[in-house]
Amino acid sequence: MTRTAGRTRAAARTPGAAEVRHPTRAERVATGRALRSEFPRSSHAELPPERRDRDPLELLSSQDAARVPELLPIRYARMAVSPFTFYRGAAQVMADDLASTPRTGLTVQACGDAHLSNFGLFASPERRLVFDINDFDETLPGPWEWDVKRLATSVEVAGRENGYPAKERRAIVEASVAAYRNCMRDLAGKTSLEVWYTHITSDELAERFGSNVSRSGRKLLSKTFAKARTRSNLGALERFVGEQDGQQRLLADAPLVVPVRDLVEPGTDPDELAAQLRDMLARYRETLEPERRALFDRFQLVDMARKVVGVGSVGTRCWMLLLLGTDERDPLFLQAKEAEPSALEAYVGRSEYDNAGQRVVVGQRLMQTVSDIFLGWIRASGFDGRRRDFYLRQLRDWKGSAEVETMLPAGMKAYGELCGWTLARAHARSGDRIAIAAYLGSGASFDVAVAEFARRYADRNTDDHGALVSAIGSGHVVAAEPLID
Repeated sequence: MTRTAGRTRAAARTPGAAEVRHPTRAERVATGRALRSEFPRSSHAELPPERRDRDPLELLSSQDAARVPELLPIRYARMAVSPFTFYRGAAQVMADDLASTPRTGLTVQACGDAHLSNFGLFASPERRLVFDINDFDETLPGPWEWDVKRLATSVEVAGRENGYPAKERRAIVEASVAAYRNCMRDLAGKTSLEVWYTHITSDELAERFGSNVSRSGRKLLSKTFAKARTRSNLGALERFVGEQDGQQRLLADAPLVVPVRDLVEPGTDPDELAAQLRDMLARYRETLEPERRALFDRFQLVDMARKVVGVGSVGTRCWMLLLLGTDERDPLFLQAKEAEPSALEAYVGRSEYDNAGQRVVVGQRLMQTVSDIFLGWIRASGFDGRRRDFYLRQLRDWKGSAEVETMLPAGMKAYGELCGWTLARAHARSGDRIAIAAYLGSGASFDVAVAEFARRYADRNTDDHGALVSAIGSGHVVAAEPLID
């Protein structure tokens, strides 16, 4: 059974209520330290034995019913490439396993899918390149430990795939968890406003972590920054748009990019379709801040296409929207991505937001220090008549990510530490950073325990990946060629 502290969240209070009382620093420290007796830090090494009814492929297939059927073979092909790609797509599977592990009851806004490839670079509204978590499809208030264990296990799985020796992998995983612990302890000593404003820019990233990698690693870091800055709206214009019948149109690259004109039923009135799309954008517009609506109003919708993205997300509906401003060299690309219930909801309770897109947006704003200026949500009807939830943001705005599969051990250690630091900073914005830091302490007990959990869970993940490969081989699961976006 799951062991959870039965405590009321201090943060879950109604502003202005007469009974509001903020615990003192000493009380919060005492709460965290007391939890060590109830939930020893060494207990986080535990991975309960597999239940007899545990079926990872059944958990994955349970998500298929609401997805686009013809895209599911792409999802399974991408997951089958390696244990790491399987892990990226198996947030639901791991959530089911984590539900049986110890947790302190200290709640944060959890990412829900905090693996190495869900961190990256993007542009802040002030046009600075920043590093942060960049995927929030599964975000929900939940146990901070689950995010840490998912991140740590992704480091272990990636290290195995890259051929690192076991001892070296262990050191890298422990260093990543230690970075989380040390950051949380550092933030526990800061003011609430200092914590809220804390983030890391590309310049600070190079200064803080560049010394831990070789000269070639630093050169690669600079190239990554430069490449991210090319992944802009103008860059997307060059890649995805061409002229057709004298107009700018999104180009087909089926099945990865399919324009909306190729998806609608023959005989559909194009004017009626355009009116529906304008109505959809008008409702999305209402979720933006007033000054951002003024900017949005400078653009008009030109074209729309379905786009395949990610690994675990494949099969959910994702739309690429081309809008133009003053002329064809003034583009805005938006991504409208379908939001489903979080993978965590079956284990920690439903979101307070009826619209899953709003759940994602609120969670993202809570965890990130700065967010995309066009971040918003909507509920819209699809071609099948069903109403679905979406969240919207810019498709590409200086977005960049690390190539985890090609990292050398020193680079992986630096990157794992960066991700651990970033995750702690995100958790500290919504959770009780003082109590969590007091629970973690200054020693390595928690780091060692989570590294052992990561080793054990990586073994299980390898078995789960093997089960998928076998199911594809026997024909029980249909997979296409692993097409890459």
